[in-house]
Amino acid sequence: MTLKRQKTNQKFMSEEQKKLLEAQLWAIANELRGKMDADEFRDYILGFIFYKYLSEKQYLFANKLLLTESNQDYALEKDADNIEAIKEESLEKLGYFLKPEELFSAIAQKGNADTEDESNFILEDLQSILNSIERSTMGTESEDDFNHLFEDLDLGSTKLGRSVEARNTLISKVLSHLDKIDFALEDTEADVLGDAYEYLIAQFASGAGKKAGEFYTPQQVSKILAKIVTTDKKKLRTAYDPTCGSGSLLLRIAREAEVGEFYGQELNRTTYNLARMNMLLHDVHYGRFDIKQEDTLEEPQHLDKRFEAIVANPPFSAKWKGKDNPLNETDDRFSQYGKIAPASKADFAFVQHMIHQLAENGTAAIVLPHGALFRGAAEGTIRKYIIKEQNYLDAVIGLPANLFYGTGIPACIMVFKKCRVHSEDILFIDASAEFEKVGNQNALTDEHVTKIMETYRERKTVEKYSHVAPLTEVEENDYNLNIPRYVDTFEEEEPIDLDAVTTEIAHINEEMKEVDATIAGFCAELGIKAPF
Repeated sequence: MTLKRQKTNQKFMSEEQKKLLEAQLWAIANELRGKMDADEFRDYILGFIFYKYLSEKQYLFANKLLLTESNQDYALEKDADNIEAIKEESLEKLGYFLKPEELFSAIAQKGNADTEDESNFILEDLQSILNSIERSTMGTESEDDFNHLFEDLDLGSTKLGRSVEARNTLISKVLSHLDKIDFALEDTEADVLGDAYEYLIAQFASGAGKKAGEFYTPQQVSKILAKIVTTDKKKLRTAYDPTCGSGSLLLRIAREAEVGEFYGQELNRTTYNLARMNMLLHDVHYGRFDIKQEDTLEEPQHLDKRFEAIVANPPFSAKWKGKDNPLNETDDRFSQYGKIAPASKADFAFVQHMIHQLAENGTAAIVLPHGALFRGAAEGTIRKYIIKEQNYLDAVIGLPANLFYGTGIPACIMVFKKCRVHSEDILFIDASAEFEKVGNQNALTDEHVTKIMETYRERKTVEKYSHVAPLTEVEENDYNLNIPRYVDTFEEEEPIDLDAVTTEIAHINEEMKEVDATIAGFCAELGIKAPF
C-alpha cells in the first residue's frame, strides 16, 4: 500500500469517526433534552465535553513526560515531585493543569460506582474540579482564557432534577456515556472532535429559535465569508470577528488559510464562554487567540490593532446608544461620516467599526440585513461616504431569505477593502433565488457556494445573476445599493396564444351545454325544475 493511499484511508476513517462521534454526542445530549430548553442543556453538554477534552489532553501530555519513568500512566501517578513537574510544564504548554484524581475518567467512574453508600456522590467533587481548572491558571498567561469558563454549569440547578440525588444520577449517567467515547486526540490528521463540536452547536442552534442568532452562523454562509477574506492568500497574520458568537466564523477562516492570531469580542457572557471553549477544542493554543467579553460598539477591546481578515454576522438592526452617547460624535470610528447610525439600527455602526479595524491590505466580509443597502437618512449618508469618499465597498452579495435561525428576512454580504484592485466598480451578485429546502429552513449547497465564489473571484457579469457596476452607475442611483437596481432577474412570461385561448373557451362552452342538457334530463325525470 502506498503512502498516498494510506493518507486517503486516514481521511476516510476520520470522516467515519466524525459521523459516529457526532451521533454519539447528540444521543448523550438528548439525555438532558427533556429537562430544559435547548440553549440551556447546550451549555451543560458542551461544558462536559470540554472538561473531558481538557482531561484527555492533560492525560496524553503527562504520559509523554512520564516516558522515562517506570510508571507511564498519569492516572495512577502518586509521586508528588513528578506531579509538580508535570504541573509546571502543563501550565506553560497547555495553559491549565489537572491532578490525576481530577481526570474525567476518575470522576465518571466514581459517579457510576456500584455501591450501596453515598461514595458515588460526585456533584461537589465535580464542581471543585471545574473550579480547580480555572484556579490553576491564575497568575499565568492563560488566566484570561480560562477565567469563569465553567460558570454556566450550575450543578445545583433544579432543572437537572428536583433532588440532589436526582441531579447526581443524571450527571453521573451523562459523564458515564461520555467516558466511553474515544475523542481520538492523538489523531493529528483530523480535527474530529472539533468538527463534532461544531455539529452540536449547529444542532442546538436549530432548536434555539431567535436565540440561535446570538451564537451561530450557518456553515455555508461561514464558508463564503472565509473564502472571501482569504482570496489570493495562504497565510494571515490576524483574523478578527467583533461579534464572534461561538467563534465558528474565525475557526472557519483557518480551514482556508494559515492564521497566526485570532481576535474576537462577544457581548453575551454565555456565548463568550462557548467561543473560548471552541477555540481550545480546535487545538488553538491559548497564546494564539484573544477573545474579550464586552459591547463592541461601546467598549471596543482591540482598537489599537488592525486586522488582515475581518468576518462578522452582527445582530440585525440591533439597538445601540448612537447619538445618545455624546462620545460617539468624536469617536474616530464614527466621526468622519457626517452622521451617526440611528439608535434603532446599529448595522452601519458595526460596519464603521470594522472599517476602522481593517488593515490596509485586509478584507472584511459582513452579513447585514437587506435594509442596509437602501435605507436613507443617516444610513444613506454613511453609505454614500463609504462609496464616494473612501471607495472601500468592493462587492454586494444577496443571499436567500430564511437562511438564518431566528429570522426569515433576506440578508446580504457586503465586502470591504481599503486597497481595492477594482477601484472603478462594485460587483453585485444576486444569489437569492438559489437554495434548497431543508426542513423549515433554506440552505445553500456546495454548488451554490462554488458559483458565488467563482463569480466573486472572476468578477464577471452573469445574466440574471451578477453585474459589475461602474461607480458612475451607483452614483446615478444615489448610492442606493438595492440589488434589483443592478441585477435584472425579471423573467418574461411565455407569450399568450389568443387564438388557442379562444378555441379552448369555445370548446369549454360546448362541453357546458352538453352537461346542462344532461342535468335538465335528470331534473325532468325527477319532476323538478332545472336549476338554470
